[in-house]
Formats: sequence, C-alpha cells, structure tokens
Amino acid sequence: MKIKFLGVRGSLPTPLTNNEYHQRLREVITLALQKKIQIENIETFIESLPLNLRTVFGGNTTCVVVTSESGKSYVIDCGTGIRPLGDELIKGDCGQGKGEIHIFITHTHWDHIQGLPFFKPLYIKGNILNFYSPYIDLEERLIAQQRDSRFFPAPFEKTLSTKKFILLKPESPIVFDDGLTVDCYPLKHPDGSYAYRFKQNGKIFIFATDVEFTGEVFEKVGSETDFFLNADLLVIDSQYTLDESFFKFDWGHTAYTAAVNCGIRWHVKKLVLTHHEPSYSDEKLATIYTEALEHREAMKTQTPELFMAVEGLVFTL
Repeated sequence: MKIKFLGVRGSLPTPLTNNEYHQRLREVITLALQKKIQIENIETFIESLPLNLRTVFGGNTTCVVVTSESGKSYVIDCGTGIRPLGDELIKGDCGQGKGEIHIFITHTHWDHIQGLPFFKPLYIKGNILNFYSPYIDLEERLIAQQRDSRFFPAPFEKTLSTKKFILLKPESPIVFDDGLTVDCYPLKHPDGSYAYRFKQNGKIFIFATDVEFTGEVFEKVGSETDFFLNADLLVIDSQYTLDESFFKFDWGHTAYTAAVNCGIRWHVKKLVLTHHEPSYSDEKLATIYTEALEHREAMKTQTPELFMAVEGLVFTL
C-alpha cells in the first residue's frame, strides 16, 4: 500500500499568510548569509534548515489517498485536499468518463466534505463514484451540502457521474477484488466519526481522525483483540496541545501527548499526527513535533516512529 496526504488541517482551510511567508524568507536568508552558502550547496542547506523553515505543512482540510498493490485508489474524506486529486485524476480515465473511484467518509462535518463540489471527476458522465460509510443517510447529507443554489450553483444529484452508496458495518469488513480489506470503528466525536483500517499483504494502515482519546476512552481500549493494535501506520487526530485540550473537553479532538500515548500503548510502528489546528502556524506545529518526540522519550521508548502530517507526504507499506 501507498498512503499519500493531500489535506492535513482541521476545521477549515488555512493558507500561508504573506506575513508568515516574509518572516520565513527573512529567517532563511539570514541563515544563508551567516553560513555564506554557495550556489552548489543550496540543496544541502535547505535540508539542514529547521523543520518550520524547510516545510510547509499545508492548508487543505482532510483528504488521504490509499493506493493498493494493484494500483487502485481509495480516498479517505473529501476535504479541500480532494480538489488537486481530482485535477490529477482527470488526466487519466476520469477525464474520459471511464474512471471508478472509491471514497470512504469518516463523518460529514464541513471540513471533511467541503472539497467534494470542486472534485472534477464528479461532473463527468461515465465516471463511477462509490461512497462508503456507516451512515445510512450519506446520500441525503451530500445532497444537502449543495442543495441551495444561493450557496452553490451545481446540485450534487444533478452532476453527471454515477454515484453509488455502500453502507458499512463495524463488524463486517469489506474485501475488494485486489485483496484489500477495509473495516471501520466508531470514535468519540460530536455526532460521531469512524476510523478506517486498511489491510493488504500483512500490512495495516489505520486512519483515525476527529476523535477525542481521553483517559476514560483510552482505558477502555487496548485488549489483544483491539482495532488499533500493531498497525504499521496509524494516522491520528492530534489537533490540540495538552493545555488547550483542557479548555475544549468534548470538542472531539485529541491532544498530541494523548496521541503519542495511544501509539505507544497500541504497539504502532509509525504514528502520524494530523488534523492540525488552523490557528497553529508552521512554527508552532514544528514545536509540537519536537515536544511530541520529547514526550515519547519521557515515556522511555523509541517507538512508534513519529511524524507530522504534511501535504504531499507519502508512506509505502
């Protein structure tokens, strides 16, 4: 499996501001002058920069694409990150009305569906969009998103692609013809959300965003048959700092310290922190990453390997 991040922000899109960009330029240029960098050393210099200077975490809301061993694509959520995915897909079969896309919906809060009206394959006759979720009324929810022409001019139900809705149950995995298996798990979040687990060739990828793993919830999870155990890659909500989470109890998101605790307890190999708070700058996100590493060290373990979700980041399992 290959997993690619197309949108990593929570709540709403967060573009980089001019002030942030100019400050970053000033810091990079200052460092370059101090080190007297030569043209032939530019790439090495860039790689040596602090995380917040060499990386733009990205401003699009949640969207991840999983590519199976057979080359089939499976999309998780339709945040604004799905728009550039659509631009890429129409260069192939989707542009000719011959594409078939599998989309898994964790829940239908705005930041997880707001990119769908701008997903170009949706509008092309002949394309088939398969929507998977545990929500019996998912079609009605997506229609409601584009129902009123005062807010969007193209009604969902009148777009030319064929839409199919497949109802999932947590206790019933779905097996695709390429051998990929997917099942889901209910999460603590206002009005609900679901984690998805992808399995193929002995590898496990789990996507669990929009969830509040508090001490109470955490203590209930962890048996040998647990959904989250032994994942090769777990992508987990970590929207808040610990201090902020105390003021946003029951908002449905997890502090990064609790996310790291989850990864340790569930024997995860690689843990990716995602659903970044929109008010957090790249500098603050880099600081959170450093503090997450320090927290793992304080827990006296070197696992799981920790990452921050960044647009364009790719993992291969």
